[in-house]
Amino acid sequence: MAVEKSRRDFIGMAFGGFAAAGGIVALGAMKKTWDPLPSVQSAGFITVDLSPMKEGEVQTIQWRGKPIFILKKSADMAKNEKRDVVAGGSSYSVMIGLCTHLGCIPTWTPSTKQFKCACHGGEFDASGVNTFGPPPRPMDIPPFKIDGTKLVLGEEGPEYKKMVAKKA
Repeated sequence: MAVEKSRRDFIGMAFGGFAAAGGIVALGAMKKTWDPLPSVQSAGFITVDLSPMKEGEVQTIQWRGKPIFILKKSADMAKNEKRDVVAGGSSYSVMIGLCTHLGCIPTWTPSTKQFKCACHGGEFDASGVNTFGPPPRPMDIPPFKIDGTKLVLGEEGPEYKKMVAKKA
């Protein structure tokens, strides 16, 4: 009889051990589902190297599902103290590339040095300020920080805070 009781105890302990191990694995899997996806984590901050850009060139990048326009201003483009970013001795315009009227994506026209929205004829100058048409305000500026010749999107640096305080 003693052998049967110890066998029953062993089966109970083995079952308890497997249940505990299964519970630990289940908790680990639950924690993984609570963590944000790597694509979501990386979408928060993006670093863009501005040094290879040429004057008059517009670079469009994706940040948090929105197009971001970065324009390296040439000497003949009008400067806007309230909206221009200076990095590495050059002047740049950084803006969310969505029309403030209905959210269309304007295109850069190098000949007129303007962003034009094809839907309703809205026009923005090289700094993203609305100059013609239905857009009610300038293009929005994403939060950014300047780190030498690099632009870090998603982090509010002193340059951004100064811009937001000035209001275009």
